[in-house]
Amino acid sequence: MAKALVAWIGNTDLRASQGEADAGVGPIAQALEKRSYDEAYLLSNYDPKVAAHYQAWLRDRSSSKIFIQRVALDRPTDFRKIHEAAVGLLEDLRKKGPLPELTFHLSPGTPAMASIWILLSKTRYPAELIESSKKEGISTVSVPFDISAEYLPTMFRAPDERLSALALGLSPEAPEFDSIIHRSPQMKRVVALARRIAMRSVPVLIEGESGTGKELLARAIHHASPRATGPFVAVNCGAISKDLFESEFFGHEKGAFTGASVARAGHFEHANGGTLFLDEIGELPLSDQVKMLRALQEGEVLRVGASKAKKVDIRVISATNRDLLSVVAENGFREDLYYRLAVAVISIPPVREREGDLTLLIDRILEQVNRESAGEPGFSDKTLSAGAKNLMLRHPWPGNVRELLNVIRRSSIWSSGATIREADMIDALRSVPNSAKGATVSMIPPIAEGIDLQEVVQQIKRHYLQGALLQSEGNKTKAAKLVGLPNYQTFTNWMKQCGLE
Repeated sequence: MAKALVAWIGNTDLRASQGEADAGVGPIAQALEKRSYDEAYLLSNYDPKVAAHYQAWLRDRSSSKIFIQRVALDRPTDFRKIHEAAVGLLEDLRKKGPLPELTFHLSPGTPAMASIWILLSKTRYPAELIESSKKEGISTVSVPFDISAEYLPTMFRAPDERLSALALGLSPEAPEFDSIIHRSPQMKRVVALARRIAMRSVPVLIEGESGTGKELLARAIHHASPRATGPFVAVNCGAISKDLFESEFFGHEKGAFTGASVARAGHFEHANGGTLFLDEIGELPLSDQVKMLRALQEGEVLRVGASKAKKVDIRVISATNRDLLSVVAENGFREDLYYRLAVAVISIPPVREREGDLTLLIDRILEQVNRESAGEPGFSDKTLSAGAKNLMLRHPWPGNVRELLNVIRRSSIWSSGATIREADMIDALRSVPNSAKGATVSMIPPIAEGIDLQEVVQQIKRHYLQGALLQSEGNKTKAAKLVGLPNYQTFTNWMKQCGLE
């Protein structure tokens, strides 16, 4: 098996390559000279030119293959980034094949870097630990606390998801993430991104159609963050009157205007120490966007009628169902405010694009509706018939999860028995406003990356055939007339061609 030395490049290594006598040959070169390694994988936080000079110098002194990976650290004690960089390097090695026999060098770099090597060597990546000095040379490090599997608690013997999450730079689990029902790859990525960004206080913009669960995700991010004990203040920007913007967001003093009988804190003050969730941020008028930008830039608010500003410490999470960049291009949203809010952007896909999630959502939401209705007179738990569930699986859900919840609630009301039948579901779906229009538009994908035109046409056919059948309550003759087909036989043939019969 190949042997590999892994280390951070330290200042002493660079000084050695520049010929400074008191540096000797440096810890890394000393290890390569005294012990046999096939490869050396080095992480560097230094200027690429400096690292390249060191690499050339080291290659002249050693027959080992030398690889250097650049890592940008804000500070040499940034444990999260150091951990992320080390795990990233080791995972890249794993992808190439079986991991070589690893040795982690503790001497180069900072104490934070050394502590991460110790953690990794005793958990996910078994490795020898070495250190070096000019007097003692190279020696193996015997860590005084051996946390090998033999001594670990039972909960750590199995693959540990929490440790894996930390290795990926994710936040610890929060109960709120459990309420985001999913199993599709698209939503797994969304949740992973949300967990990764939760630990940072940077602003987040959540994009997605109405009903996709943007506020649910925002709450999960808040509760998985260091601000979890602080308040979570949700504000619908589209519901605030232009005349009341400053009072609502920044507060007012007593007597500041007619009707201001008492002093009142605004949303910014209420969210101090926590998270301010700005829903439908795209609906904010341009004149109010300027005021919002200033408050975010300065980190302070001035109440209406006050003479002294108040400092606030908040994290802002925004949400929109619009393409804000397009709105910016049309001068409908300030570019500077967009980039202030969109440091991290998470896009939630619509239900129709979450392959494998719909059945799971239907089952979980039906359980929820049964729980909510359990105490109502004459109610019994509902189940779905095969026909009703098939109707749901064929529906495009332009209203996403919110529409799905409302349809299941309606169908449970329409159903007189314990089973929600196909007819009950037809009645529930018929109550969905403008579903045909919304779904059809959403079925048309952008052509930028290429499309399957025949499949798009089939989707539109399926949608209208299904809609006509729902509208006509299963009468194919009436359904045929609704879509301009000559008779029910032709309608049936089209249904078969589209896989609906």
